[in-house]
Amino acid sequence: MRTLPGRAGLVGATVCGALLWGCYDFHLQGPEDPPADVIPRLVSVTILYRQPSSCKNAPERCQDPVVFYGSWMRPGNEFSLTSDENNHYFHGTALAVPVNYPPKDVAYTVKVYDPYLADTSSHGYTGKRLTVGGETLTHIESSGSQQERALMFVDENGFGHNPF
Repeated sequence: MRTLPGRAGLVGATVCGALLWGCYDFHLQGPEDPPADVIPRLVSVTILYRQPSSCKNAPERCQDPVVFYGSWMRPGNEFSLTSDENNHYFHGTALAVPVNYPPKDVAYTVKVYDPYLADTSSHGYTGKRLTVGGETLTHIESSGSQQERALMFVDENGFGHNPF
């Protein structure tokens, strides 16, 4: 069988043309770079704690500081609340609190160490009588134990929210 040189060239050119014309465009619609990591927004949150009116502890320890703890804080970053000289209120500001409201994850846990409660079943730790970001916290876990704590969320304005 005899092939014509022109015919083979025509077939080869047709195949190459079809391959080149139908090449896949690897650039799709949209940005070429991956999206940047989303850094959580950080806000300041006010803390207010109302201490019981009587100290259930040895009198010499009743002057110890009231200390605030938040689950977003690294160990060692807890801080003492400032007392109001006229009553049993203590206040402070938690800085750089990551926003977690609307809820996408678990609620934060917060508590204070109150020396007035040191000789009680909670060994001084409580989540009761706490107002965080203007919200009086009402969802208390492990009430009356050393693990007692309140649950809360923080919005982008620094306001606290009780869990639903």
